[in-house]
Amino acid sequence: MFALVDCNNFYASCERVFNPGLNGKPVVVLSNNDGCVIARSNEAKALGIPMGAPAFEYKKTFEQHNINVFSSNYALYGDMSNRVMNLLREFTPDIEIYSIDEAFLQFNGFEKFDLHDIGLQMKKGVTQGTGIPISIGFAPSKALAKVANKIAKKFDKQTNGVHLIDTDEKRIKALKWLPIEDVWGIGRQHAKRLKAKNIHNAWQFTQLPDDWVRKNMAVVGLRLKHDLEGKPTLPLEVKNPKKMIATTRSFEKMYTEFNDIKERVSTFAVSCAEKLRRQDSHCNLIMVFLHTNGFRKDLPQYGRNIVINTHYPTNSSIDLIKYAQAGLKVIYKPGYHYKKAGVIVMGLSPTNQKQLSLFTESNPKHEPIMQIVDRLNKAYGNNKIKFGSQSLGRQWKMKQERLSPRYTTNILEIPTACCKQ
Repeated sequence: MFALVDCNNFYASCERVFNPGLNGKPVVVLSNNDGCVIARSNEAKALGIPMGAPAFEYKKTFEQHNINVFSSNYALYGDMSNRVMNLLREFTPDIEIYSIDEAFLQFNGFEKFDLHDIGLQMKKGVTQGTGIPISIGFAPSKALAKVANKIAKKFDKQTNGVHLIDTDEKRIKALKWLPIEDVWGIGRQHAKRLKAKNIHNAWQFTQLPDDWVRKNMAVVGLRLKHDLEGKPTLPLEVKNPKKMIATTRSFEKMYTEFNDIKERVSTFAVSCAEKLRRQDSHCNLIMVFLHTNGFRKDLPQYGRNIVINTHYPTNSSIDLIKYAQAGLKVIYKPGYHYKKAGVIVMGLSPTNQKQLSLFTESNPKHEPIMQIVDRLNKAYGNNKIKFGSQSLGRQWKMKQERLSPRYTTNILEIPTACCKQ
């Protein structure tokens, strides 16, 4: 049996853990640079706040309904996610972390155990250990576990947040309840095509011939169909290292000077190098892109990217800064107002598999230097150690005007308790 564990309204729930006064009140969390809504509490959903709502358009609505608005606190959310996943590992070692707030678990050899009772124990353990509410769906396959989880969350009062699909009768009833557009893995185009064929729910989808599904939805759609039929075809997956790593940001204002953009691109290159080292990878290609503000129709528009071969596998910040700056010099044109730039590293390979050319070799001094830089930044905070092409007095930060404290990762921001005698 598989279980799908989903943290309810995760970002909003993280904010409530350390601020109980938010319980029962509408809460929304905004995306990078406080752009749009990416998480909503049930109370905010009831007020009609849609996912992806632009914050500036809903500013009056937030004020009118006293909605508590927060900037994304990724340090807090990431740490709370790790705590939840570690608690789930106490129930089974077979776990696939699907996203920051979701995980698949596999329960092999649990045939004589009451999985519903185990689910209640998981729910109690995670809630007591972190304060995060979760919903759990059990089923013979991953796709059905997704369906069971939706039912557990939708009918929380009846299910107590745990639902088990363990009979064909329950499976058919659940699939008839689930609209086709809400099936995990059915995208907008497939849903549109299926509805045109008079397929409106998940059960009707499972009644289609295998040949038709394979022809119109490829082997991925066929596997999904079999999974919904209770035939597990989607195994637990171990997350593989990323095949490319990107650091891209919109500027807080438009820039015209090359040196301003060069500093930003250098910082992006450093960020990519740090991410490479964290997953023990090298890159062989680096892309740099730059473009103007497409919303400013009154200004001339320009955008371009360039891909550079690094000549040898590297994850050195020094190397990537050099290549990023060289690329920027090629694509930069004066006279334009630039709004966004980015660095993307590609052609990744493990650090223990380095293919060098006959005449070109990486600088062996960079590796110990990078180790020292990473160790100091980890001990004293990111960006404490900078490179010469970065501005020493300038911190490139996202717009986070409503950021809550990093309660669990920064000792200066931990909660304080006042005791009165």
